[in-house]
Amino acid sequence: SLSLIFADIVGFTKLAGELPPERVIDVLDDLFRQLDELVDAYGLEKIKTIGDAYMAVGGLPPDGHDHLARAASMVLDLNDILHTRRDEHPIRMRIGRLAGPAVAGVSGAKKFIYDVWGDTVNTASRLEAFSEPDCIQVTDRVQERLADRFEFEPRGIVELKGLGPTNTWFLRGRKESAQA
Repeated sequence: SLSLIFADIVGFTKLAGELPPERVIDVLDDLFRQLDELVDAYGLEKIKTIGDAYMAVGGLPPDGHDHLARAASMVLDLNDILHTRRDEHPIRMRIGRLAGPAVAGVSGAKKFIYDVWGDTVNTASRLEAFSEPDCIQVTDRVQERLADRFEFEPRGIVELKGLGPTNTWFLRGRKESAQA
């Protein structure tokens, strides 16, 4: 089982249209460097960026221990960073999180990349796409596994493309007893 994280900038097309190309690259570079630092701090693995989206995973060997909680803490810290950024162009993101089986490996012969595939990846992507700005949307599976250490707000049923009605939650924070 892996923990998948998809994070996507809200309103990026509009922002990119308002800024010179060099500034767009600077904004993305700064944000993705901060994400890279968080991923490293929590022992997760960056898989790739896709335009203005960022994909990371937890649970890959050799350190698969407690990757779901580490990934949850990472995205909460990301939200904190986004809220405290002092930039003339505030960044808001939608974040989708999911845990489940997936396949990981290298594909292609040119510009090959390490990637992750499977229904878990597709679902995490859809959780992000159908989330709200500044929110971390998860499924029942994530909420149930982390309910003792993290705070969740029920969002209710969301129609996810290809999956149908899915009960979802917003990850809101760490429980006081879990922060020590």
